[in-house]
Amino acid sequence: MNQKFQSKQEIIINAPIETVWEYNMDLSKIPDFHPTVSKVDLISNTQFRETGVSYQCNIVNSQHKCVEKDIEIIPHSKIVTVFPSDTMGLSKLLPDYIVETNFIKVDDRSTRVEILHYYSSSKLKVMILNFFIKRKMAKQTLEMLIGMKKKIEEEMSLN
Repeated sequence: MNQKFQSKQEIIINAPIETVWEYNMDLSKIPDFHPTVSKVDLISNTQFRETGVSYQCNIVNSQHKCVEKDIEIIPHSKIVTVFPSDTMGLSKLLPDYIVETNFIKVDDRSTRVEILHYYSSSKLKVMILNFFIKRKMAKQTLEMLIGMKKKIEEEMSLN
């Protein structure tokens, strides 16, 4: 497929990379920081990310769901996720949508988390809707990153 870079959101979390990585490896924590996810079903029967693990996110205040699958994991560095199916039509509109999450050590006490979105925009419908799709994804991703930062930093202050 010919995925094209679409957008990037990033945040600095005041926690060591090991802490940020460990937090992100636990799929059960997604609803704690993702404002649109109410529950995660562990399709692959494992709570922790591994290459090939799939999980289903249930969307807040709706009956919509999306299945996500991690296809590449480089410890303390990168997670690549695809979206094989959903009930909202996103996987049909963007069948090659990929999210790359990078973890970059800033110093011993802080980590930059970057989320990059890739998908092809060659279909006419996607070209027309892309302005809105990109803005909505960027907004939701930034809200999710802010939630993640808040939860991780709260946990750090308790320890």
